Formats: sequence, C-alpha cells, structure tokens
Amino acid sequence: MKRMHVHVGVEDLDTSIRFYSTLFGADPTVTKRDYAKWMLDDPRVNFAISAGHHAIKGIEHLGIQVENAEELTEVYGRLKAADRPTLEEGATTCCYAKSEKSWIADPDGVVWETFFTHGGATVYGDSPTLTATSLNASNDSCCAPAMCDAKPQPERGRACC
Repeated sequence: MKRMHVHVGVEDLDTSIRFYSTLFGADPTVTKRDYAKWMLDDPRVNFAISAGHHAIKGIEHLGIQVENAEELTEVYGRLKAADRPTLEEGATTCCYAKSEKSWIADPDGVVWETFFTHGGATVYGDSPTLTATSLNASNDSCCAPAMCDAKPQPERGRACC
C-alpha cells in the first residue's frame, strides 16, 4: 500500500516538532538533531521536517512512498508515462534512510519523489540538487541534474525545466 510523502523545511526544529506533534496527536517516529518524521496511518502519510539542509522553508517536495520493489516498478512506470524528464537517483542514503528513488517535476515545477525505503542510516545523507520552475526551488540554480532542457520560460524570467 502506497503512502503520501511530504517534506517541509523548517527554521526551528524543536518548535516545529512541538507544533506538528500537537497537530497530528502523535510524537515523531524518528527524531534526529536536524530531522523528524511521522509515519501516520490516519491520514496515511510520511510527513518529514528538516532544518539546516536547504535554503527553502515550507514544502520542499511531495512524494509517493511504496512498501516493496513491485510497487516501485509500478510507480516508476507511471513516471515514464507522465512524459516529463525524470532524475533516476537509484540507491541512495537520504533522511537517515537507505532508499531507491527517482524524481520528477510536474508541469508547474512541483517536485515529486518516488521511493522505496529498505533500511535505516546513521547519517542524513545527500540529495541531488532538486530545483525546478517553482517558487520552492532553490535560488542557486534553476534545474535538477538531468531534468533540464534549458528552454526559455519568459513568464518566469529565466531558462529552466
């Protein structure tokens, strides 16, 4: 069964943990010095927050988390059928977890992650530069690796995905 994923960048982790714990009526299932995650069943969501990893505050990306390799294959097939450039990250360590993942941006630049987590990690890990034509995108560059066709987007004032 798939689970919605939301990752939010926050300024003050402790304050945000208190807020979201109250909002969800549950403590985080994972808490680190720079990260917290709630694996909620009602609503069925993997909700994560982090501080100090990204310049973006607010929603960093959305995603679909799967429970096994077969579901991952199914979701990857949908990504390819969506006819948008994808970034196939593959095996990675991110957010204190070992995962297999790919990324895509919707037509308006909202970045989506699809992933299967198959173990924990002792470090936060790395993510690729995930920028797209979105107000939530990082200011350091306009496009994620392998996702940009550099077509001018005059309505946004720059060339981007």
